[in-house]
Amino acid sequence: MTDQLTFIAYASRATEPFDHARLVELLTESRANNERDGITGMLVYSDPDFIQILEGPDAAVRALLERIGRDPRHTDVRILLDERGSERKYSTWSMGYEPTTRGDGSAEAVAAIQIAPDDASTRESADALGGWFREKAGAEHD
Repeated sequence: MTDQLTFIAYASRATEPFDHARLVELLTESRANNERDGITGMLVYSDPDFIQILEGPDAAVRALLERIGRDPRHTDVRILLDERGSERKYSTWSMGYEPTTRGDGSAEAVAAIQIAPDDASTRESADALGGWFREKAGAEHD
C-alpha cells in the first residue's frame, strides 16, 4: 500500500524583489531542507508573486508551510489547494524552479491559479502550471 501524501499549492508575495542571487540562495536552502524532509515540488517566481507546489508527508509539508508563513521574505501566504494523494507529480524535484520571462505564458498560469473559483478549477490550474513548468524545464535541457 502506498502512503498518503499531502499536496499543497500556495501563493505568496515577496516582501522585496528577488534577483538571481537571492533566488539561488532560497533554492539552495529549500532543496536541502526538502530533501531532508521528503518533500518534492516546484516553485514559480513572477515578481512579486511566488507560486509553490509542495508534496510529501503531511506533517513535513505542514511544518514547512508554517515556516514559510513566518519567513520575512514572504507576505500574504494563501493556501490555494490542499489535497491528499498517493502519487507524486514532482518526484524528481526537491524544489524544481524555472525562471519566468515576459511572454512565456507564466504570468497567465500564475494568474489562473490565484483566481480559480473552486478546488476543481484550482486543481486544473495547478496541473496547467505544472505542464508549463515541465515544458520549460524540458526545453532548457534539449
